[in-house]
Amino acid sequence: MLHWRVRPAAARAAVLVLHGGEEHNLARPRRLNLPLLRMHGFLRALTRDTADAGVAIGTVRYRHRGWNGDRADAAQDAFAALDELTKTLGPVPTVLVGHSMGGRAALRAGGHPTVTGLVALAPWCPAEDPCDHLAGRDVLFLHGDRDTVTLPADTRAFAARSRAAGARVCGYTVAGSGHAMLQRIPDWHRATSRLTTALLGLHPLPAEAASALALPAASPEALTLPLPRQPRTAP
Repeated sequence: MLHWRVRPAAARAAVLVLHGGEEHNLARPRRLNLPLLRMHGFLRALTRDTADAGVAIGTVRYRHRGWNGDRADAAQDAFAALDELTKTLGPVPTVLVGHSMGGRAALRAGGHPTVTGLVALAPWCPAEDPCDHLAGRDVLFLHGDRDTVTLPADTRAFAARSRAAGARVCGYTVAGSGHAMLQRIPDWHRATSRLTTALLGLHPLPAEAASALALPAASPEALTLPLPRQPRTAP
């Protein structure tokens, strides 16, 4: 369930990365698969930006390729990985980073006691999914405006419901990019790593994100931040 990329001897925090999948598929994922490979750039950026900070980094390895309806297999695997992480490291603050189906799994598992924040990348956000369990968490969304697989409007609707339920939420629009995040790849990687490390307390959030999180729950402006070009080094 849980595969470690970085595990310090005495971790003070953790990041758990969840890749995408399919709507229905009970087959076992291959050891190396495209959705997992897509996350390697994010893992490299996170590893670089948390070096010597005592942050453990892991990935969730799913039992099945699909979500599979009410089974919610990816979410169950996320919960199991979080339980294993807690058993290994103790109850350290943990940030979840998930893409597509992995974003849905991260949002579903966001109520786990160790989770303090989430970064959801082009997440799959059906209207029926719950969000009350995210109250008190920091939840940051990034979604490309050309995505036709998981719809940005669905993400904004879920984000709005989460804000109303008591989560601290902001959303970025990645202009010119689609679901696979093949356009503006460096911006996806750098922004995700910087937002994640900010949620870990390694540095402040970008000013626009901090301002958005402070807006009233009903403010739509918090959910439509344009993602700026990301410099190679953090400002």
